[in-house]
Amino acid sequence: MSERGAAIAGFLTRAGWGDAERRLLAADASFRQYERLTGPRGRAVLMDAPPPREDVRPFLKVARHLAALGYSAPRILAEDVAAGLLLIEDFGDDTFTRLLAKGADEAELYRLAIDLLIDLHGRTDAPSIDLPPYDDDRLLLEASLLTDWYMPAIGRSPSPEVRDDYLARWRRTLAPLRTQRSTLVLRDYHVDNLMRLPGRNGSAACGLLDFQDALIGPAAYDLVSLLEDARRDISRPVIEAMLERYLMAFPADKPAFLASYAILGAQRNAKIVGIFTRLKVRDGKPHYLGHIPRVWRLLEGDLAHPALAEMREWFDRHLPRGARAVPAVTVPA
Repeated sequence: MSERGAAIAGFLTRAGWGDAERRLLAADASFRQYERLTGPRGRAVLMDAPPPREDVRPFLKVARHLAALGYSAPRILAEDVAAGLLLIEDFGDDTFTRLLAKGADEAELYRLAIDLLIDLHGRTDAPSIDLPPYDDDRLLLEASLLTDWYMPAIGRSPSPEVRDDYLARWRRTLAPLRTQRSTLVLRDYHVDNLMRLPGRNGSAACGLLDFQDALIGPAAYDLVSLLEDARRDISRPVIEAMLERYLMAFPADKPAFLASYAILGAQRNAKIVGIFTRLKVRDGKPHYLGHIPRVWRLLEGDLAHPALAEMREWFDRHLPRGARAVPAVTVPA
């Protein structure tokens, strides 16, 4: 047994789950992986987040905060922070992604997700949580993934001057975000990480997963994450209906919010193009490349907003439409 395997076995024994049957449940774009445990005590999920590449403390902090607000984050059944091991509540298999694949009502599921955001963003009396800000430096670092990973992978490595111009334009473009209200941003808020939980009402019927990267930032971000999904196409009527549903709850300044939505959409999609490329080049995970054409379509839609005129000019000059290709599977490192 490997050293990591022995650590996991010891953790499960101490938690009273040493005799449980274990089955790999999922692995994601990080170094975490999950196992479903089935035994005399029922079912649970093991989160294996090996240090130093992963840190379970943010997950614990955000999970407990969400639970205190009445939302359905998995209960923590056992923890070994130093070892990067958690035993958490098993929400079952009904992710929104699986339900949609079985023919579930798309609008109904997205309404549940939107209503949770409306509730979360309207909680003016909620206790605060100490998380880093989603500030310009962080947003710019993420946006640079496109120039630093994607462009070299398609043979268009930018010069230092072109890269500097890219980031300078982003800094100016991001400025209006600072006039928008800030809230808890879960960041990976999309159908892969949302679950429908039977027997729970209201927002609690929406199970929340994969929120350990949460920050405090612009309210539009999780809306973008949900409705500009890198992994699936959403019908246009549903997108428009969900945007309108959200905006009806916060009607103060619709044009400014929609500009914020487009800016964050463009930033996020530029980041994702870079991340999906990096997952192949650095981590040997090529299957994410298949989503890049969709992400480019989303990014082009965002760039059409007047608030993105300066960024659209940069993209048209340095990454024109004919150059927006999927990196080859044999991307050179």
